[in-house]
Amino acid sequence: MERSVPIRAVSRSIAVLKCINRHGSLPLMEIARHVNLPYPTTFRIIQTLVLEGLLECEPTRKHYRATQLVQTLSVGYRETGNLLLRTRPHMQALTRRINWPISLATHVGQTMMVRDSTHRETSLSFCNYEPGYTLPMLECASGHVYLAHIPDSDRLSLLGGLEAIDRRSHMLEMFKGEKLVRRIREDGYATCDRNPHSAVPGKTSSIAVPLFEGDRVAGALTLIFFSTAMSMAEALKRYVDELKSVGRSISLELRHDQITAQDSMVFPQPGHVRHRESGQKTMLN
Repeated sequence: MERSVPIRAVSRSIAVLKCINRHGSLPLMEIARHVNLPYPTTFRIIQTLVLEGLLECEPTRKHYRATQLVQTLSVGYRETGNLLLRTRPHMQALTRRINWPISLATHVGQTMMVRDSTHRETSLSFCNYEPGYTLPMLECASGHVYLAHIPDSDRLSLLGGLEAIDRRSHMLEMFKGEKLVRRIREDGYATCDRNPHSAVPGKTSSIAVPLFEGDRVAGALTLIFFSTAMSMAEALKRYVDELKSVGRSISLELRHDQITAQDSMVFPQPGHVRHRESGQKTMLN
């Protein structure tokens, strides 16, 4: 990566947008505190984003919130397959059985992003994690299980990017080797005790299993529980088999969808004959 990358002003602006996405409408002083930037720097970033139309100041108080224009940033993005559609019913059913919240996260850049969760559907949760909430890949169970199940070349490339942006860490070095990766693959899950980067740092722990779309890991299904409610060993004894079973069921459904989609491309629908050379369709009467 080039020496001039990352551009600090761009990184800070993105941090401000992420902060407002996580916490909702906030006063400028709170934004500065959350992103750990000086007040004048935060003020300039906010004013720039307001001029660009991505943020607006509430008319009745000096709180800043995102505008609908931010949605245009994702116009070119499409979810892969039926991941959300297939995962949602299983998440709800599992939360009804065990009461703890479940989240679905996928890889975005150097983070794992929450795509869906059942935090609102149980009282056993400190916060409601809305879609778009991001977690550092090396410091969450979903990130660990994702890193362990992607091809080795992809993992090393991703770790190289993380190392270029952030300082070297013990966890980064562990994922460069094979021992931790092999253990997670053999166990079929990853854990994070007393999550350091949740909305309530240190108060929750998590267990994550991979979700596959064919041979490709598509995301991670994570169970979150209060750290004071039980130890990680007890949580694994109670829930890991069921969590892995749900993960396998979702992966089977995604695989079935993938095969069905491939078959529909190979075999023409009734009433049509596809000519391979010309690519034209002819109606059968």
